Amino acid sequence: MARIVMKFGGTSVGDLDRIRNVAARVKREVEAGNQVAVVVSAMAGTTNQLVKWCQDLSPLHDAREYDVVVATGEQVTIGLVAIALQAIGVEARSWQGWQVPIVTDNAHGKARVESIEGAELIRRMEEGQVPVVAGFQGIETARNRVTTLGRGGSDLSAVALAAALKADRCDIYTDVDGVYTTDPRIVPRAKKLERISYEEMLELASVGAKVLQTRSVELAMKEGVRVQVLSSFEDKPGSLVVDEDEIMEKPIVSGIAYSRDEAKVTLRRLPDRPGVAARVFGPLSASNVNVDMIVQNIGADGSTDMTFTVGRADLPRAQDILNKAKEELGFEAMVADPEVAKISVVGIGMRTHAGVASTMFKALAEKGINIQVISTSEIKVSVLVASEYTELAVRALHTAYGLDA
Repeated sequence: MARIVMKFGGTSVGDLDRIRNVAARVKREVEAGNQVAVVVSAMAGTTNQLVKWCQDLSPLHDAREYDVVVATGEQVTIGLVAIALQAIGVEARSWQGWQVPIVTDNAHGKARVESIEGAELIRRMEEGQVPVVAGFQGIETARNRVTTLGRGGSDLSAVALAAALKADRCDIYTDVDGVYTTDPRIVPRAKKLERISYEEMLELASVGAKVLQTRSVELAMKEGVRVQVLSSFEDKPGSLVVDEDEIMEKPIVSGIAYSRDEAKVTLRRLPDRPGVAARVFGPLSASNVNVDMIVQNIGADGSTDMTFTVGRADLPRAQDILNKAKEELGFEAMVADPEVAKISVVGIGMRTHAGVASTMFKALAEKGINIQVISTSEIKVSVLVASEYTELAVRALHTAYGLDA
């Protein structure tokens, strides 16, 4: 007998027929003798509509009320999935985040999981019941408010629950049948990876790959949760996210990722003195605005230009914070550009091979694509380009690194 957490994304529960399909998959695992907990997202498109209503009413809406609104999508799905399971003879019960409870901090809209009390769920599973848990949501106990974990947070809910339940595996069912070298919709010759390391998946997720949420991979790596990415619609082998030691052959580049969810901010003629970066990024951090790529030019005449990226959805908030602090910071002008994309190449083989970055720069230059910002890590190189060149850049790099099937 195995204990498995099965997570189903929005497209997997997009209508009643798909919910019946989810119930049938869960029943197969139960009939195989396994203990199963299910985590579900809101039905496809629901969260986007809820977010849009909040933004249309107020771009700088109250984050606590935003969470109240967007958490409702998963509440609908857990009830429907539980009903579908009961209809085919599987004992099931729905659980909202606060009922488990999934306890988080108070960073509304981007809350971090602090603890999950899994004893009651384990007891129910041992009695043969299937808990159907709402992904993406939790509760911050200080003010007894509903919280949400950020977009893609149902993946994080599933991995955190798998860790709390000491599950043997966390299966993530989605509309793709595994992790590919890049988006197959852009590059039809993209290859599916049988295995990928936590480190590579973490980098790919952090730079735009939509298969798994970044924090879910981070938690899986920390807790040693084996994650499998599978298709909800086809019975095919998936991709396993595992420790690097389980991968025999370590490719130089495993994948190409892209993100159109970026916005570039440049502060012109910022006073070039010690502590200026702390004064710029401190208020952004305090408001839970994540900053990614950062470039500061060499100072001249006592001033410098500083460029960085934030999530496109965070741009209005970032601009508001910086404009309010303009006098204190002393910059001459702020220039924002939401029409950018981040393109990244990732591979654990980069640690032992030279020339990865130069291959990237040459391939982009040959296509006439200008690089605006560059950042690197031990197993990743990322560049910022105009968003209109996204697909061209991905195809060029996929070919340049020999990833075409």
